[in-house]
Amino acid sequence: MSRAQLALRVSDLEASITFYSKLFGTEPAKRREGYANFAIAEPPLKLVLIEGGPGEETRLDHLGVEVESTELVAAATTRLKDAGLATFEENDTSCCYALQDKVWVHGPGREPWEVYVVKADAGNLGKSADRDTAGDACCSSRTTEEVPVRAGCACGP
Repeated sequence: MSRAQLALRVSDLEASITFYSKLFGTEPAKRREGYANFAIAEPPLKLVLIEGGPGEETRLDHLGVEVESTELVAAATTRLKDAGLATFEENDTSCCYALQDKVWVHGPGREPWEVYVVKADAGNLGKSADRDTAGDACCSSRTTEEVPVRAGCACGP
């Protein structure tokens, strides 16, 4: 089963967890320091909450599509490249407490999208070497020859 992912950067993680638990009628599937995610069955959604700075308004961090296998990530990569989109691939990357394979693209408004698979649980939120100057805990701005990407975040279960 594939499902859409919405990753939000929130200033008050506990208040956000309480709100989204009530909104979707379910508790988080995973909670770690500065991080929580919900695996919502209906509508099929992975809602990711990443703690931001105190008092900041909630903002979009990134969007995604979670798939079931590395083969589906590879198929999406081929499809996106064949469609003429600039891609950035990350394999065996540890982010948001999960080991993942993924491919990144950007929409016309520069919104970052990833197609990813969660391969295993991991012990860290993100790769500190990838953090940008704004201090994003998981996703960071990085530019390749092909495409600027928000690399390092799938925030899996």
